[in-house]
Amino acid sequence: MTEQRKSLTLKVPVLTRVEGEGALDLRIVDGNIEELRLRIFEPPRFFEKFLEGRHYSEVPDIVARICGICPVAYQMTAVQALEKLFGVEVSPWVHDMRRVFYCGEWIQSHALHIHLLAAPDFFGCNSAIELARIHPDVVRRGLRLQELGNEIMALFGARSVHPVGLRVGGFHHAPALSQVKILRQKLMDAIPEAEALVRWTSSIPLPADSQPFVSVALKHDSTYAIETGFIAASDGFLVDSQEYDAHFAEYQQPYSTALFSAYHQQPYLVGPLARLNLSQNQLPENIRKLIAETGLVFPNGNVFISMAARAVEILFALQEAARLLGNYAVPDSRHVSVRPRAGIAFGATEAPRGLLWHRYEVDEAGLIKNARIVPPTSQNQARIEEDLRLSLLNFGLNQPDDALRLHCEKVIRNYDPCISCATHFLRVNVERSSS
Repeated sequence: MTEQRKSLTLKVPVLTRVEGEGALDLRIVDGNIEELRLRIFEPPRFFEKFLEGRHYSEVPDIVARICGICPVAYQMTAVQALEKLFGVEVSPWVHDMRRVFYCGEWIQSHALHIHLLAAPDFFGCNSAIELARIHPDVVRRGLRLQELGNEIMALFGARSVHPVGLRVGGFHHAPALSQVKILRQKLMDAIPEAEALVRWTSSIPLPADSQPFVSVALKHDSTYAIETGFIAASDGFLVDSQEYDAHFAEYQQPYSTALFSAYHQQPYLVGPLARLNLSQNQLPENIRKLIAETGLVFPNGNVFISMAARAVEILFALQEAARLLGNYAVPDSRHVSVRPRAGIAFGATEAPRGLLWHRYEVDEAGLIKNARIVPPTSQNQARIEEDLRLSLLNFGLNQPDDALRLHCEKVIRNYDPCISCATHFLRVNVERSSS
């Protein structure tokens, strides 16, 4: 008998509703996944090289340009790393207002992802515009929440995109009490909307796709970690940010220009689901009760739960920002003096999409000798590949090619990859063959 072999290649020129471009190659042989590769082909962006020779005071504004969606994360991680090296102790006011500032970024980023990028997938929609036709009130609510997050960022950063208010040692300015009172009332008014969002996202039918994986995130003894804490993993691991390199390794895949990351030689998850898997008990009691009422369970191995996890974090960020602004007063000083010193600075915070790690080598004049930045999207890349493989097997490789493509897109969008920070994603090739 003559052996017959057939193959099919599916090319998708644009993967919508993610920020960036790249490719996924999927080869199926005799009903098995023979090859699955997340290919990234972005040219180098050189941000780490841009920092070399720059004064430490320039770093916050430069790293903010890495991402238009989560600039606060890059700024906050940088300033805290440098302050730790320089022995700078910021005031309680600076500490609290930075946390409020970061809450604003979580709110706007999570609201954008839920309503404009992820939710359409679960309602058979190709865009948020189509989703708005069937759930107009939901989309309007999401846009209001996103705008509120932007207002917080603009209040402390002078603008919401690439803000310029943060500096090593504190802030450049302090908002007026009248502005803060108006904003705080908006936050309080939005809390019921965020509670409704948690209920709505938790009611959406999701694929039953639980998988084993390691969750990695910052963890704090007394609060839900955003801008401070130790790096923790769901296997009990706990270290300071300066020990990151001893346990996490970046590596190159020949088919990708972007680095992948591994924790003790295995893929791992960062992001809102990882944070809730590790720290759900640090949430306020009312939020824990709401989680129980909706039937959400953490820890959870179904990454499709990430959309609901983002909704939970929106509610937390609203409440936390309102709490911290409750006794706001304009400080006598917005920042403390800084004297640079030579050494190596390490920092880690929780960007909306997950753990963000910075390392800077600084000379005695405060000039950056070299820099290394590991964003959350690159840390999730290996986990995305593993998730795709397991999820496709669970979905069924005998599904039509269009269904496979859409399922792959749904899985990838679920991670909310901020691809311009580290990677791009664009094209899907599916090749089938049989003998």
